[in-house]
Amino acid sequence: MNRRENLKLLFTGSIGAGLLMTGCEPEEQIATGQLLEGGTPGARTAEEKERDAKLLADSFFTEEERKKLDTLIDIIMPADSESPAATELNVTDFMDFMMLDQPGYQTPMRGGLMWLDFEADEKFGKPFNELSKDQVIEIVELVAWPDKADPAYEGGVKWFNLLRNLTCTGYFTTEAGWKYMGYQGNTPNVWDGIPQQVLDKHGLSNPSQYEEFYLKPEDRAKVVQWDEQGNIIG
Repeated sequence: MNRRENLKLLFTGSIGAGLLMTGCEPEEQIATGQLLEGGTPGARTAEEKERDAKLLADSFFTEEERKKLDTLIDIIMPADSESPAATELNVTDFMDFMMLDQPGYQTPMRGGLMWLDFEADEKFGKPFNELSKDQVIEIVELVAWPDKADPAYEGGVKWFNLLRNLTCTGYFTTEAGWKYMGYQGNTPNVWDGIPQQVLDKHGLSNPSQYEEFYLKPEDRAKVVQWDEQGNIIG
């Protein structure tokens, strides 16, 4: 299983448990191309709109820093046959907004981006943005795997974790990200009992007395009443 599949499973299983960091509000999503198709902006106060407008008009990263980030986020979330690369979804723009929205990220993020140049100079005698793809991967491998990393790179590991979390948050709060996970959202469905193949596997069957009460769109508002023995009474 590759890294992208691991991330897919991670977010599919944990998204409801608050693993994602604070995502974009609708206005921010519009600005960074992240508003889901058919999405409706939620109610926002005048003060919130004014604050967001100020943040969206500003920028934190330099062009040099953005180039570093574009390189790294496409390593974390590259394009494949199912979905686009992180840069195609404007994830760097999302991260830029997060630096302004959550100033506590600024120092560790900028420190990590500076470390890239230090490490690149130590190993290859040139800035990070001038490295070849193989050289970039060599530096990334130093900090991408916490369990394998040299203790001397503890700070770099923490920074890369922050970068990876922000990348995945930005990616999986886009329409393409939701589609990649197969997330359906708040959409109506029909439940007609436990699937027959599951019942057959365990030698069970759906109780026939409950058939008319299985969830159907036309009966969505119907409330079933039960007696103390678990029998339906209406």
